[in-house]
Amino acid sequence: MLRATFIALSQSKSLRSFAEKTAIGQRLSRRFVAGTTIEEALRATQAMNQLGLGVSVDNLGENVTNAEEAHHSARLYHELLDQMASRRLNANVSLKLTHMGLDVKESLAYEITSGLVEHAAKAGNFVRVDMEGSAYTQKTLDFVHRLHKNPGYAGRVGAVIQSYLYRSEDDVQQLIAGGIRIRLCKGAYKEPPEIAFEKKSDVDANYVKLMKMLLQSGIYHGIATHDENMIQATVDFARHERIPASAFEFQMLYGVRRDLQQKLVKEGWRCRVYIPFGTEWYPYFMRRLAERPANAIFILKNLLRS
Repeated sequence: MLRATFIALSQSKSLRSFAEKTAIGQRLSRRFVAGTTIEEALRATQAMNQLGLGVSVDNLGENVTNAEEAHHSARLYHELLDQMASRRLNANVSLKLTHMGLDVKESLAYEITSGLVEHAAKAGNFVRVDMEGSAYTQKTLDFVHRLHKNPGYAGRVGAVIQSYLYRSEDDVQQLIAGGIRIRLCKGAYKEPPEIAFEKKSDVDANYVKLMKMLLQSGIYHGIATHDENMIQATVDFARHERIPASAFEFQMLYGVRRDLQQKLVKEGWRCRVYIPFGTEWYPYFMRRLAERPANAIFILKNLLRS
């Protein structure tokens, strides 16, 4: 019930407007969002690197309504890529296609995203195309497949797969066949039972099944989870199959399970932290609470202390 409530709240335009414009809303977000500027995101990235953690930076935003907004979003990503290179950071970027103008015009989104992947390729970096709700799943995967087929972009663009969707096993098989890197997560959107598993046990079982496919593929993938059972299943499988720690990485969210991030690094596993920043943080923040409602209690306790 709490998960459904937070997901519903994430779609409230009035609450979003209030939260993003008030000081208390911004204070609440700081647990999961690095700040509102590129410089704040880069400082957080450097701090994570010093702890032995890789980073993927995301400028928060989605569903832009005009080409000007989409081009502005792209300029921020180009600056990020330049700064990552000049500061020699262990970091790449993540983006949403609706932030690049997918709802405005598909050709616009492709042109913008292609330009970013080209920039990343020249800099020896990488672009992760994030997954959004199921209405965008096929379009997003089509974009990634098309980009990856460009000879200059191979290995420089990757996709995200959500284990709660029934279709994900087939999608994983197609992405692996194309040699495309995948971030595997459980999924953070409310989807109908016709297309998604409803029970956590089924989502978890599919996650483990897909994880094994990824680790056996010989492609460098990201296993994105804070669930200790999923992490242990991955560690056990890797050890049993003698898959080296250098062959994949765990991925976690900024501000979530910092203790577990450090534990994995100390045990010799690779771990990358997803660092979001920007003024449009509200939908992302609410989806994080939906994934783990206990986070809401934690944040309120810290707010009261301060």
